[in-house]
Amino acid sequence: MTPAPREVADEPVARAVFDTNVVISALLFPSGLVHCLRAVWTAGRCRPIVSEETVRELVRVLRYPKFRLSEPDQHELLADYLPWAQWSTSPPTPGPRCEDAADQLFVDLAVSANADALVSGDAHILSMTAELASWEKAAVRVISPREAVVRWCR
Repeated sequence: MTPAPREVADEPVARAVFDTNVVISALLFPSGLVHCLRAVWTAGRCRPIVSEETVRELVRVLRYPKFRLSEPDQHELLADYLPWAQWSTSPPTPGPRCEDAADQLFVDLAVSANADALVSGDAHILSMTAELASWEKAAVRVISPREAVVRWCR
């Protein structure tokens, strides 16, 4: 289990929605590009934003047979993520329409929670960068996993 988050002096804590693939990569692949994001949220330098829908999606993906995770392993991985997350309980504010309906929950959550960033490597979400940055209800910056690593993993 990782220690409780702490505030980093003189640095605002970014609030970000991470798509499921980014979270899975950070939790499961220690030699992967985004594994360092795990340390970022546990150190309190970035606060993930989650909703019931995004957590349900994460739990579903953790159960994929290809990962070969036991139920206790799944719980342990969730315990390395969810305690540092900010839960959004407000009804989702519809954001701009994503080409892939399965990705819409991340767009809507980022808009609803007025997130600083939406971190995704998904082409459908990345193609919405300009549209989300200028969205009148809540402008959200879309960044790639690589950009998140450059920004927060120092």
